Amino acid sequence: MDLTESYREELCLVRKPWTAVGLGAIVIALLVIPWLKMEFLVYMATVVFIYSIGVQGQNILIGYTGQISFGQAGFLAIGAYTFGHASALGIPLPLGLLAAGIMAALFGTVVGFPSLRLKGPYLAIATMGFGIAIYQILLNSEVISGGRMGLVVKKLPALFDLTQQVTFYYFTLLLALIFTLVSFNTISSYAGRAFIAIRDNDIAAEAMGVNLARYKLLSFAMSSFYMGMQGALYSLLIGFLEPNLFTFMESVTVFVAVIIGGLASIGGSIMGAAFVILVPQVFGGMKELVPVIFGITILIILIFEPQGIAGRWLKIRLYFRNWPFR
Repeated sequence: MDLTESYREELCLVRKPWTAVGLGAIVIALLVIPWLKMEFLVYMATVVFIYSIGVQGQNILIGYTGQISFGQAGFLAIGAYTFGHASALGIPLPLGLLAAGIMAALFGTVVGFPSLRLKGPYLAIATMGFGIAIYQILLNSEVISGGRMGLVVKKLPALFDLTQQVTFYYFTLLLALIFTLVSFNTISSYAGRAFIAIRDNDIAAEAMGVNLARYKLLSFAMSSFYMGMQGALYSLLIGFLEPNLFTFMESVTVFVAVIIGGLASIGGSIMGAAFVILVPQVFGGMKELVPVIFGITILIILIFEPQGIAGRWLKIRLYFRNWPFR
């Protein structure tokens, strides 16, 4: 087999028939959920779809490129408020979503410039400062945030004789699937290989011809675009925006999802998003325990399973694939 055929195989999302069957079953199950007449389940699944988009973007930045960022709440806010003001101006929904993503990506590119000089905790502190700055700007600028009354966002109208909630469910499911496919294809492309090379050894990557500035900024722009889209979709979901939705804890939540789901894993990003959304619901009566559970889970993951939930799932699959010869 030559190199061209090997690369084409890597670009395939589904390589084996059983994988196709499993993915098909998951998609069918997701399509059927609204017909179970369980509104709370539909709502929670919608939130997971929205968060999975942002967590994938964060994983591209942290897991694949090795650039630590704690400013994601700022990009969420930029995307949400850009979409909110676009909606108020009567801009069509697709253009508003695109504007939200592009605006967040532009800011992400600017924030990414420190990554050309800073690494590790220094870069994390710099990006955290950006997120805090955006939050303070929103608190003190009534023109942007809408003041004490907040900013009302028009919700997605009902389509095809479906309820508004079910319509939005299918809409976010479609976008989540599209972003997942884009993420898989990006990681399998030359850009994805450049991201991984920078993460593993940026000096060696540069020696091999990888343009560090270009691909670090591209990683920040892509991650911020994803986060901006998450912010816009979240504003569509709740129909209201106010600054306290975008505190530093939102950055921590996305970071926790990446670590628990699995670094450098698109599937792990979805699992991590489901974890950080569903755990607070399980402990709804004891919300003060949620940060404790997140912290303990991260410790367990880092000590016993550094590849996260996705890594454990992969080992389970390999175990049964090789059983009884192991």
